[in-house]
Amino acid sequence: MSWQDSMVGSGHVNKGAIYSIAGDSKWAGSTGFELSPAEIQEVITGLSGKPEKLFADGLHVAGERYVLTKAEDRSLYARKGREGVVIVKTKMAILIAHYKDGMIAGNTATTVEQLADYLIKTGY
Repeated sequence: MSWQDSMVGSGHVNKGAIYSIAGDSKWAGSTGFELSPAEIQEVITGLSGKPEKLFADGLHVAGERYVLTKAEDRSLYARKGREGVVIVKTKMAILIAHYKDGMIAGNTATTVEQLADYLIKTGY
C-alpha cells in the first residue's frame, strides 16, 4: 500500500505529506506541499498535548493559516473557509492531509485516521 493510494488516491485528500515524527525529514509528499521548519514545529507542539497556542494563533501549514478546531491525543483538525487539514501522528510519522472546497472533511479525517491505524499496526 502506498501513501498516494491510501491518501491522495482516495479522492478525499487533494494533497498531503508524511514527515518523520521528529519533523526533521519529509518521507513523501505532494508536489509543492511543503511545511517550513517553524510550521512542522507548530504541528509537533500541538501533537505533544500543548495545542493552546494553536487555538489562539492558528496552525500554519504550507504557508497558509488555519483555525484549529479540534486537538486530540494523536490528531489535529483545522479549517480555513471551506478547506482544511487533518494531521495524525503514528509511532514514527506525522501524516498531513489537505482537503479542498467540495470535499467532505469527515471523509478526509476517516481516510487519514485509517492510514495511521494501518501504519501503527505495521510498526510505523
